[in-house]
Amino acid sequence: MKRVLIIALACSLSGAAFAQEKMDKKMDAKMDHKMDHKMDHKMDMKKDCVMMKNGKMMMMKDGKMMKMDKDMTMTDGTVCMMDGTCKMKDGKTMKMKNGDKCYMDGSMGMMKMKKGMKHKM
Repeated sequence: MKRVLIIALACSLSGAAFAQEKMDKKMDAKMDHKMDHKMDHKMDMKKDCVMMKNGKMMMMKDGKMMKMDKDMTMTDGTVCMMDGTCKMKDGKTMKMKNGDKCYMDGSMGMMKMKKGMKHKM
């Protein structure tokens, strides 16, 4: 009789342990979803930028490109001017060339080249 009672107790405890593991996985999945949403927001912010295109400073905001009409200050303190000069927070200045981008967080990048296009140097 003791053996049956011990086996029943062991089965119920192991069942509870398995149920706890499933709950942990559900919580992890919810946290992953929240992190994905935050990353999507950061990626949206990365799309917004100023860029030099065909010798003119352009601004990309919410997927729409328009001519830059005034100097802009990025979130890190970098200032991009209408002539393509960017003054970084640390005092360094650089002149943007065709294809250069400055994102709203102040990081710099290059436009992606489409297949078959050649980058002019």
